[in-house]
Amino acid sequence: MSETIRISIDGKVMAAQPGDSILQTRLHGPDAVTANIGCMGQGVCGSCRCLVRKAGERDTVSRLACETVVEDGMQVSFIDYYQPDHVHHYRPHDLRDGWQTLPQLQQTFPETAHCRHCGGCDRACPRGIPVQQGIALASRGELPAAAALFDPCIMCNLCTLACPENIRPNHVGLYLRRAQAIQNLRPGELLRRLDQQARGQLAIDTTAYQARSSS
Repeated sequence: MSETIRISIDGKVMAAQPGDSILQTRLHGPDAVTANIGCMGQGVCGSCRCLVRKAGERDTVSRLACETVVEDGMQVSFIDYYQPDHVHHYRPHDLRDGWQTLPQLQQTFPETAHCRHCGGCDRACPRGIPVQQGIALASRGELPAAAALFDPCIMCNLCTLACPENIRPNHVGLYLRRAQAIQNLRPGELLRRLDQQARGQLAIDTTAYQARSSS
């Protein structure tokens, strides 16, 4: 007999299979899923963010439902996304000049200088990124180092929700990653693959995907 696991998702107790993720358990539930799905068809990667409290523990932690394995007695609450009032606008074309990257960052994201080092962003990040350190590096002009710290970011926006200064750290990281990609040479293997595809030497078979989508 398989082990019986029961977890609570948004206040509803559900049966789960050992080894399954929170997201798999939610998909097998009785209610239709209309949000917080992410890469499985609705939304984007990172939208399955949730708060998790394990049985017998007091604290809750931020996790991604797709990569968190269920445990008996676990309590889960999915987190909706709230759009901040202020949205930062910039054009990728403006990132081509490396000499202007820092001044443009300071102009586009002036809030980065107001970090109060509360640590809320670090605690909120489900990937364990040292977000506060990344913002500090960006503020000091150490842009490549800051971009490297934000490389694992999947834009779940939890650090933005946790920031009392409305810094939107994940978007600062995205700015830096975009600037670095635009200003640097692309990986050689990627360039070769794209060239092969353009020459018709690297055919992409989409029939398998189409068959799965229609089933």
